[in-house]
Amino acid sequence: MAAWKRNLLVLWVGVFFTAASFYMVIPFLPIFLLELDVHEHTEMWSGLLFSAAFFAGALSSPFWGRVADKYGRKPMIIRAGFVLFVVYTLAAFVTNPYQLLVLRVLQGLLSGFIPGAIALVGTNTPAHKTGYALSMISTASATGGIVGPLLGGLIAELVGNRSAFASAGFIVLLATILIIFWVKEENFTPSKEKGSVKIDIKMAYANKPLMLVLLLTVITSCSIMTIEPILPLYIVDIGGSSDNAALLAGFVFSLPGIASVLMAPCWGKWADKVGFNRVLFIGLIGGGIGTLAQIIFANIWGFSIMRFIFGLFFCAVFPSLNGLVVKSTTEDFRGRAFGLNQTANQIGGMAGPMMGGLIGGIFPAQTVFVLTGILLLCATGIVFWKANVLTPRYRSNIVHEK
Repeated sequence: MAAWKRNLLVLWVGVFFTAASFYMVIPFLPIFLLELDVHEHTEMWSGLLFSAAFFAGALSSPFWGRVADKYGRKPMIIRAGFVLFVVYTLAAFVTNPYQLLVLRVLQGLLSGFIPGAIALVGTNTPAHKTGYALSMISTASATGGIVGPLLGGLIAELVGNRSAFASAGFIVLLATILIIFWVKEENFTPSKEKGSVKIDIKMAYANKPLMLVLLLTVITSCSIMTIEPILPLYIVDIGGSSDNAALLAGFVFSLPGIASVLMAPCWGKWADKVGFNRVLFIGLIGGGIGTLAQIIFANIWGFSIMRFIFGLFFCAVFPSLNGLVVKSTTEDFRGRAFGLNQTANQIGGMAGPMMGGLIGGIFPAQTVFVLTGILLLCATGIVFWKANVLTPRYRSNIVHEK
């Protein structure tokens, strides 16, 4: 088996385990808050907990990107894996929301398992297979997104949310061990440039295709994360009962992941043929319309069907954005580029939950879905009007520029 295929297989399993551990616990934070006796301003607390990790990650990601270019992406994945293991394990013992908030901040400052895996795949995969490989990593994350909520919801239902946190810590530890023993980073040339994060930002600013990708990442991440703080509570509301709330929320959370498993490889193969920018456009417009359509249904079954259709399109978005990062940067800058892309992702992820929690606490939950749909359609417009910046010919000039 070729080295890049072996790496892809092992990283697929590692990302699957890590995503599963994430989705075992994170979607249920609003419900866990009720267990911690947070019965007032629950939406606001939920938004704060979601945003805290993203804010911390936005600050630290450029630094870890620079370290990855100097020492390798594999060590950064291992470091992040152990951090997640410790954070999830400690979360099983918290007694108040403030302790949970501290752990979320530490998680944001020190983690980065999946972005590290994406960077390693993007650097160690043949150029004509990049779209396929990145879509497979997306599929791994989506598959974890299917199994995680179902497993987390089941564990929470049977033995409580605290056991779900502890189980998530054990699962991510298994993922880290896999990376240690079976992933080999071959195409790595340590960066010898002496500089700083400030210089890296200036270099990125001079790269117009990369800057456009970063902008789109902020908008997309912000839009999709606006729903996260209110979605479990909204599912319980339209489900008509709080009985088996965690299990019901886990099922609905899994639907976009199921759609992604079915469609992401197809999007990836198509992106290798027609370009990431075209696939990105279709994914964004389908995701925007699919989000707006979800407010039409006031029952759990209609809502669930639309969540699934939304997932069929939206699963094309982030692999396309990651592919455009690869296409618009040189190999020795790629770790820093993905670090900056992760910062953009974290900025959007920080703003989104705060907006969603605030709006969801004041206005009807459907308002949040409208906001999300509009933001995704705005991103679609940017891709359409700036298509010339993302064309393969222009990116090629950037990639080979010294």
